[in-house]
Amino acid sequence: MNPRHTRPRDCRDTAARIRLAEGGGWTAWDLTPAQVVTLADHEGLVHLHPETATRWRLKAKDRVGSVRLGTGDGALQLTITPKVPVDRLLHLVSYAPERVDFDPRPVTADARTDLLPALAHAFVSAAERALLHGVLHDYRETYDTLPVVRGRIRHADQLRRRPGVPAPLEVAYDDHTPDIPENRLLLAAARRLLRVPGLNPAPRSALQRLTARLDGVRLLPAGAPAPRWTPDRRNARYAHALVLAELVLRGASYELDDGREIAVDGMLVTMWRLFEAYLARAAGEALRLRIGGRSEPQDRNFSLDVAGRHVLKPDLVHYLPLPRDGTMRQAVVLDAKFKTRPQRGDLYQMTAYCVRLGLAEGHLVYASGRPGVVEVPVGEGQLRIWQHVVDLSRPWRDLSTDVLDLAAKIDTARRAGAMKTG
Repeated sequence: MNPRHTRPRDCRDTAARIRLAEGGGWTAWDLTPAQVVTLADHEGLVHLHPETATRWRLKAKDRVGSVRLGTGDGALQLTITPKVPVDRLLHLVSYAPERVDFDPRPVTADARTDLLPALAHAFVSAAERALLHGVLHDYRETYDTLPVVRGRIRHADQLRRRPGVPAPLEVAYDDHTPDIPENRLLLAAARRLLRVPGLNPAPRSALQRLTARLDGVRLLPAGAPAPRWTPDRRNARYAHALVLAELVLRGASYELDDGREIAVDGMLVTMWRLFEAYLARAAGEALRLRIGGRSEPQDRNFSLDVAGRHVLKPDLVHYLPLPRDGTMRQAVVLDAKFKTRPQRGDLYQMTAYCVRLGLAEGHLVYASGRPGVVEVPVGEGQLRIWQHVVDLSRPWRDLSTDVLDLAAKIDTARRAGAMKTG
């Protein structure tokens, strides 16, 4: 295989492009000494092995995405394509955006359906569902100067600005308006995505319709931070779209360079971390729906030793109330593994979790493979370690169903274990 650097078609950027595949084999590239130094300075991204003085073999590590590295003669645009299809990757990211690392240096956006254009499709779909029952409004306190009283008079401002003058009046009133943080966030993300080069006509038209529906919402000033919002019952139907909008604004900061160039920020995803965060959050939601209680993703409340120096790090601990007094107690422990087959170390780890948490069973969840169960003798009894599979090769719409099925299996195992000990 003899891949060559190609130059961007729609941008004057001359950074060499390197495109690798997650989990792929070694490929050979012609690199300058400065580019070799750039890659060596970012050793967490690729394996690097020399063939000749100017030819090097590269292989991707465990991150996927696209990022701009280096400057001058050492500048590179590195793209690592995921094994997981983009729609599934975005489904995982929407549950766990904090597991995505963003690089503020610009990367040229190609006219191909890749991670960022695909993000536009996902955002459009989520935003259309959010606005299905109308644009969200809320009351906002507004200060104004009016010829008649509306709301209440701001007496201090009136006396300071117009002493002895009866009109106009300085007033404050509650205005029922769409100009709220949630809508500002949607509008900012839609306008940002409209600047993605090569965006297909269908999502582009949908984004334009979205901006028209958000009439009366203020534009986010250039360079301003994303509006902050707090999840509640009022904005629940917006939640998925808002998560994706934040992702757009963090990971796709487009800048017009001289009226002709459009650049986008780099975005890198460590797949095993993303899978763990996704499973913890999605399975936690599914367990709450099925059995109630409270889920703690990445729970750090337990230590292996008495001194507390060796903190346990399960991906999810689910708590249920005790029948006698309602005290919340750990009932389920789950750990996600971005692997194709179980390993002995996984069993040792889950055994430690179960023993320390006082549970008769634990749950390992893999991204592929076969389900099973391992029975481990502990003292005079035994514990069961269940091996589940949430297969990322399945269509993303099926992943939610698979997680609900996982919660059902965990509940069934928990009830069977309780009957057996009872």
